[in-house]
Amino acid sequence: MTETLFALDIGTRSVVGIILEKLSESYKIIDILSQEHAERAMLDGQIHDVTAVAKIIQQIKEQLEEKHGPLKKVSVAAAGRALKTEKATITMNIKGKPMLSHEDILHLEFSAVQEAQYLVAQKNQTNSTYYGVGYSVLYYRLDGQEIGSLIDQTGEEASVEIIATFLPKVVIESLLAALKRAGLEMQALTLEPIAAINVLIPPSMRRLNVALVDIGAGTSDIALTDSGTVIAYGMVPIAGDEITEAISDHLLLDFPLAEEAKRKLITNDVITVTDILGFQVDVSKEEILHNIQPALNRLADSISQEILELNNGKAPKAVMLVGGGSQTPELTKLIAKRLALPENRVAIRGIEAIQHVQFSAHVHTGPELVTPIGIAIAANKSPIQYMSILVNGQPIRLFDMEQTNVSDCLLTAGIKLNKLYGKPGMAKIVHFNGQQITIPGEHGTPPKILLNGVEIALDAAVKNEDIIEVTKGEDGHTATLCIHDLIDHIPSKKVTINGVTYIIEATIARNGSIVTRKEFIEDHDVITCSIPETIEELLQTLQLHELLRLIQPFQIDLNEKIHKAPSIKGCIYKNNIEVKERTSFEDGDIIQVLPPKSLTLVELAEALDIQLTYSIPITFNGNKVILTKSLAEFFRGETRLSPSDMIQVGENLSYVQHKLEPFIFQDLFRHVDIDMPQHTSSRFILMKNNQEATFHETLAPGDQLKILWPTTIQ
Repeated sequence: MTETLFALDIGTRSVVGIILEKLSESYKIIDILSQEHAERAMLDGQIHDVTAVAKIIQQIKEQLEEKHGPLKKVSVAAAGRALKTEKATITMNIKGKPMLSHEDILHLEFSAVQEAQYLVAQKNQTNSTYYGVGYSVLYYRLDGQEIGSLIDQTGEEASVEIIATFLPKVVIESLLAALKRAGLEMQALTLEPIAAINVLIPPSMRRLNVALVDIGAGTSDIALTDSGTVIAYGMVPIAGDEITEAISDHLLLDFPLAEEAKRKLITNDVITVTDILGFQVDVSKEEILHNIQPALNRLADSISQEILELNNGKAPKAVMLVGGGSQTPELTKLIAKRLALPENRVAIRGIEAIQHVQFSAHVHTGPELVTPIGIAIAANKSPIQYMSILVNGQPIRLFDMEQTNVSDCLLTAGIKLNKLYGKPGMAKIVHFNGQQITIPGEHGTPPKILLNGVEIALDAAVKNEDIIEVTKGEDGHTATLCIHDLIDHIPSKKVTINGVTYIIEATIARNGSIVTRKEFIEDHDVITCSIPETIEELLQTLQLHELLRLIQPFQIDLNEKIHKAPSIKGCIYKNNIEVKERTSFEDGDIIQVLPPKSLTLVELAEALDIQLTYSIPITFNGNKVILTKSLAEFFRGETRLSPSDMIQVGENLSYVQHKLEPFIFQDLFRHVDIDMPQHTSSRFILMKNNQEATFHETLAPGDQLKILWPTTIQ
C-alpha cells in the first residue's frame, strides 16, 4: 500500500506544495504547485504576515485537493538560519552526598541544556523562547578529571558539558498559526539546511568535501560535508532578489516584471520588456549581464567567502547550487573563479539528481524544486514530531528530532530544573577539641513528577496530549545532632590514690559549661571532651583538696604576707616511683601522695632565701674564733625562735630584719671569755694585727686580735 506525503516549502518569494507517493524503496512525485506571494509577507525565511502566508497556503491546498482529494496534514521546514547551537557546562558540588544516581546525572545534564538555552537567548539579544530540539553530552568530569560515566561516583565536584540545538519559539508558532488558518495540521517538521542535503548528498557521498548552496530569494543557505558527515551550516543575506533589483534598476521595471525578465534570461539571448514609462524594448542578455555585473559579483563574493570561512579557509572539492536563484546567469563561473576551482566543479543540480525519486510526466524539473522535495522526504524519514503537552496546567508545544522526554517539556515550560530539587538544610559549624567540624543539613528531596497521574523520572518519554504535574522537592531540615552523635567513645580511667580506688570519666563542656552527652549541638558551639592528663589535674577533678595542698610548695604567713618555699613540698609516687605532679597517669596506676616533712627555722630561712646570721673568722690570742651577728629574728607570737625550732606548714610567724653592719673589736667579748691576770693593774691594751686598737675598731675576716695586760712592779 502506498503512502501519500504532502509537504510545503514556505519560502521568502514563493510557497511550493508537493505531493509524493512513498513506494517500497523510492518516492514518486505526483504533483508540484508553486505560487508567489502577492506581497512581502516573508523576510529571510521568517513569516511576518501570518494571514497573507496562510492565504497562499490555502490556495495551493485547495488546488491540490481538487486533483488528489482532501489534505489534512502537511510536513514543513523551519528556516535553517533560525537554528541555534550552543555549548554549556554545569558544575555541581557533591561533597558529602551519596553516590550519584542516574536521576542525579539527568538533573545535571538538563540543567546544562537550560544554561545553553539561556546563553542562546543572551547571545541573540532577545527574550524569545527557544525550543530545544536535541542535545549531546561532550564530556563528564569528576573533581576536574574527565571520566566516562558519573554513575555511582563520589567526590567533591561533578560537571558536564553538552551541545544543544534550539529553534526560536516565534518561528514554530508562526508556522503553526499559518497552517491552522489554512486548515492544515503539522504532521512533521524538518530543518531547511538538512532538507536539500539529505536528498542531494546522501551519507555515502559525505566523505567528500562538498558545498551545497541553496540560493533562494532573500538568503543563500550553505551546508558543507566532509569525512562522512555534515560539518557546517551557514547563511548569507544576499540571494536572487539582489539580481532582480539590479535588473529592475537597469531596465526601469517593476519588481515582478524584473523577476520575470531574470527568468527569461535563462533560455533567451534577447528578451522584450515594457518599462514603467510604457516603452517596449528588446534587450540582449549580454547587455543586461554587463550592467548587473556588480550585483553578480556581490552575490558570488558573499557565497564564496562564506564557503571558505566555513571550510577553514580552503576551497571544497566541488560546489552544488540549488534553488531558484542558482539559475542566475554566469553565477557558476564567478563562484568557480573565486574558489580557484575548474568550472565543471561548480554546477547547478536539479531534481533529476535526486536518487530513488520518480517523476510524473507533467512535473517539470529544476533546481528550485530540490528543497521542497527534500522537505517532504526528510520530514518523512527523520521528522521532528510536534506535540501538545500540559505542564502544571500550562499548554506547551514541543518538537523533538528523536524522542521527547519529560525534561524537554519542563525546559519548554520555563521551569527551572535546578529550582525543583529541595534545598539542603542549613549546616552547623562546631569546634570540637580545637578542630572545626561542619555538620551538613539534610539533603533536599528530588521533585515529584507525575505523568498522567503516575510518578516517573525526568527521562521518561512523553507523547501528544500527555499531562505532566511537577511538585518541587522538599527542602532539607537544618542539621540536628546530639553530642553523643559527635563523640563515638567517652574515655575513662581507673586509678588508686592513697589506697582509695577512683573511676575517672571524661568531662564534656559546651561553651565552657559542663553538659551531658544528650545535649543538642547548636551552630558555632565550642565543645570539648577532656579527661585529666596529669596527676595534678586528676586530684583537681576528684576535688581532693587536702592532697592538692600536700603537693603545693611549703607556705607560711610571715609578717601577714604569704611566703612559699617552692623547693619544699610533698612527694608523689606512681607505682612506687617518685614523680612530679605534672606527670601523666594511665589506667590502673597506683598513686601515693605524701606530705612534706617539718622544717627547722634554719631550713625555712634557707628555702625563703632569708639570711639569719652574718659571721667572719678572726684569731684571738692565737686561737681561731668565729664572730656571728643576727640579721633576722623570728617570733611565734612573743616567743623568739631559735634556729633549731621546728616550723609547721601554714604557721603564722613574724620576723625582724636587722641592718648589716661591720664587726668591731667590742663584738669579740660576746664570743670569748677574758681572764684578767692576777698581778696586773686594771689597765689593758687592745691589739689588732700587732697595732694598738680601740673598742670601735672595725674588723675584717682574718684579723689577729690580742689584749695585753701590763705587769705591776712590786
